[in-house]
This record gives sequence, C-alpha cells and structure tokens, in this order.
Amino acid sequence: MGPGPINADPRVLRAMSAPLIGQYDPAMTAYMTETMELYREVFRTANQQTFLVDGTSRAGIEAALVSLIEPGDRVLVPVFGRFGHLLAEISERCGAEVHTVEVEWGQVFAPEQIEAAILDVRPKVLAIVQGDTATTMCQPLADLGEICARHDVLFYCDATASIAGNELATDDWGIDIVTAGLQKCLGGPSGSAPITISDRAAGVINGRKHIEAGIRTDDDPEVGRRIGSNYFDLAMIMDYWGEKRLNHHTEATSMLYGARECARLLAAEGIDAAVERHRLHGAAMLAGVQGLGMTVFGDVDHKMNNVVAVHIPDGIDGDAARASMLVDYGIEIGTSFGPLHGKVWRIGTMGFNARKDAVLLTLAALEQVLRAGGAPVTPGGGVGAAQEVYA
Repeated sequence: MGPGPINADPRVLRAMSAPLIGQYDPAMTAYMTETMELYREVFRTANQQTFLVDGTSRAGIEAALVSLIEPGDRVLVPVFGRFGHLLAEISERCGAEVHTVEVEWGQVFAPEQIEAAILDVRPKVLAIVQGDTATTMCQPLADLGEICARHDVLFYCDATASIAGNELATDDWGIDIVTAGLQKCLGGPSGSAPITISDRAAGVINGRKHIEAGIRTDDDPEVGRRIGSNYFDLAMIMDYWGEKRLNHHTEATSMLYGARECARLLAAEGIDAAVERHRLHGAAMLAGVQGLGMTVFGDVDHKMNNVVAVHIPDGIDGDAARASMLVDYGIEIGTSFGPLHGKVWRIGTMGFNARKDAVLLTLAALEQVLRAGGAPVTPGGGVGAAQEVYA
C-alpha cells in the first residue's frame, strides 16, 4: 500500500506465465497489434504510434526525450517534485539547454505560470509530470496543450503514477507524447513502458531516422541528426511495431503479455469506472488518515486519487513504524524523497489494491502501530471515517 510498485493483479501474473513464442510468429505480431489498439483506449487517443517501450517507466521517459531533443534544443521543465528534476536531468543528458521553473513541494502550477515561462524561454519541448508520487500532487494539464500549440511547443507528459487512476485525455488535451508504466494504477509489474506519440511528434522523430547497418536498404534515406541512443531510438521502434516489422530489439514477450492484460482489464472495467474506483478508495483512505488525527501533506485539492502523504506524528519513529506495518501486518507503506524524507508517509490505493478491504485493513493496522508508538488516536477513528465514505 505504498506509492508503487503495488501488488500486480493475479490475472496479469497469470497472463505472464504463458509460453514464449517467436517475435515474428503471427500470434506474436497479432498480440502486438492488439496491444497497440488497447493502449489507444488507455491513453484516450487515436495516435497510430501507440506501443510499448521495453523497460521500466524511465525507459519510456528516456526514449521520448532522447528521440525528441537534439543538442542545443531548449527544454522547459516545470518542477513540483522529484520527478520533474528527473526530466530535467535526462534532458540535460540529451544535450538540451534546460530551463526549470519551480513551486514548493506540495503545490502545482497554474496554466498562466507555465505560459509565462514558455514566453520567456521559447522552448522546443515542454516536459512535465502529471502525477509526482514524491509529493502526491497531480498537475492539471487540460489547458496546457492549447498553450503549447499556440506557441509551437512540443508537449511531453510523464503519466507513470497517474494514468488509469486519474483523468488523462491525450488527444483532447493536445499532448504530443505521453509515457507511462504498469506498476501503479494499471495493476501490473514494472518493466514495460506504454507510450503514445502524436503525428506531429512522430514527424519530428522521423526527421532524425537512421536505420542501422545490416537491415538498411538503398531505399532507406538517412535524415537529420542521428538519435543518440540505439535502444531508445523511437524512429526505429516505430518501424518495429509498424507494418514494416523492421527488426530492432527482441520484444519482451512476457512483459507484452502482462501489458496487454493490464490494458485489457482496464478496457473491460471502463476508463471512467477505473478513475472513479481510484477516487472512491483514495477518498476513503484520505478520510481515514484524517480520522486517525494525522495531518495531510500538500494541497489536498490537487492530490492524486491514488496516493496520500501524511506528516509523521511527533514522537513516532517513522522507519520503525513502517517496519512494524510490514513485519507485523504484511502491509508496506512508503516514506518520501529529498526534503520530505523521514517527514511524511505515502500511502497508496492503486491498481489491484484500490479495494475497500485493503483500505480498511491498512487503516486498522496503522491505528495499532500509532497506538503502540504512543500517538494519541481515536479508537476506530480511521476505519470509521473511511466507512462513512463508503456508506
């Protein structure tokens, strides 16, 4: 019950145990095509270029940025938590001229703040996190696509922590590239990074296409500056997933099975229903920790549905309490990073664990751990407050 990874859905684990098949077996290519279509639904997009990058969610981030950014390009990164700093670092490693704007951890940006920074920096790319689990904040995105389009800026979003548990509308919001991971609200294991790429962004990436020797033909032109990574070269990966089926890497078969099942289950539930499920159980957890007398960190109005951060009560040893939760009750909760490390706990309600029984058991166990540490708590206050949300 931490900020992720979470327990994978047993149906996803079962799908991952299926036998391996060759990467050009007709069944395999059919699975790839089906997975692309499923993730168009997940991302709420019609983008043709919607597929998986093999690797953890950071692989998707790096693939997007290294394929978009050329040395010297200006990139604007609004930072409201740890993972904005990550986007800035990766962009710097791509040779970008990186500009950041920051708000205090626990807050988010207003659209006019980001537009003012765009007017000042004139970037090629705006790179932003939707949900930063370090702070639990969810950055509003709905107005940013129009701002980026008006100023001719490519709009990239990391939605690893937020997708499937919070509203995300790629096409309606005008986002050019979105990347994600399975290990949060999608209910799978870490190791596959879904990505969707607009036609506009795909054109920029294909403007740097260099097909590797040994599979390149005389009819394959080489254009622009070669993308600085072979493994994360989205121009080649798009050809691998597309009709050409041009060999690039060997697809991670078991992860494909898992990613496909995550999206299949989400489609069966319905995106809106999944977001509402995360909202409901997240609201119950929020009420529960408040019912225990704990203080919530940050701007609650802009908190993600699927994770809450609470200040560790005075007199409580945060690490010892987390250890007790894990050893005595088999429940994991998280601390945070940087300026929040050791000051807050982060409690998740996401994916397979966005369930009433998981919420109530976590609150009951947390009450006992707090009482054992000497914290004043109202008996049954956490479970009782959560039950009122469920009533």
